[in-house]
Amino acid sequence: MQPVLDPNPRNGQKKMLLVFGSFFAIFVIIAIVATIASP
Repeated sequence: MQPVLDPNPRNGQKKMLLVFGSFFAIFVIIAIVATIASP
């Protein structure tokens, strides 16, 4: 596992944006599945 605070945050913002983007995408997918599955 990599440390939370990178010693040289060159691509830190890009990586954080990617992580938040993937979390948001998973949340949206779960919401869509829940909407479809609900009677």
